[in-house]
Amino acid sequence: MALSPQITNLVIILGVMQLAKKIPFEDPNVLNACRAAYVASNLIILGIYLYIKMTVDKKKDMTTLKYVEPAPMGSSEEGKLVTTTVHAYDVGQLKQLFRAQMMGVAMMGVMHLYFKYTNPLLIQSIIPLKGALEANMAKIHLWGQPAAGDLKRPFKAPAGLMAGLQGGPAQSDKKAVEAAERAGRGGAKEE
Repeated sequence: MALSPQITNLVIILGVMQLAKKIPFEDPNVLNACRAAYVASNLIILGIYLYIKMTVDKKKDMTTLKYVEPAPMGSSEEGKLVTTTVHAYDVGQLKQLFRAQMMGVAMMGVMHLYFKYTNPLLIQSIIPLKGALEANMAKIHLWGQPAAGDLKRPFKAPAGLMAGLQGGPAQSDKKAVEAAERAGRGGAKEE
């Protein structure tokens, strides 16, 4: 039985926090080694995303993908129909992953350089790398898993604290797509 990514992340965080208490961050050599590990981790993640991008571009799957994007929470409007290709969808997902990674680097930069926190360097060297290797895009294009079940596009939003605020998952079933087409909601084709 495999543990969920959230549980393993929690175990890693707690373990690294205990380890961080024993690390002498006052020593400039130790601090620079932690900084180097953080930079190396982010370069590996960048390499993973660039490799996935090359794989997506090489496959260039132009299969049409239709789904209904949920309306924002609190909005009275209905979801909008999105017609795209598998290639364009994958590129969009990859952009989201990359943007999330850059936000993490920016936040870590502020926490470390401005507020002088050093302990998060260790955790942020491990958790984002683990996340990049476990992402749906990596499962399909890096690990070669078939795009079926949980990996069927459009991807289900990961369960978490913010999942309830996003208005639910995108719907790709035939009934929802046909209802959106009849209602004339959206339908703008993404290239």
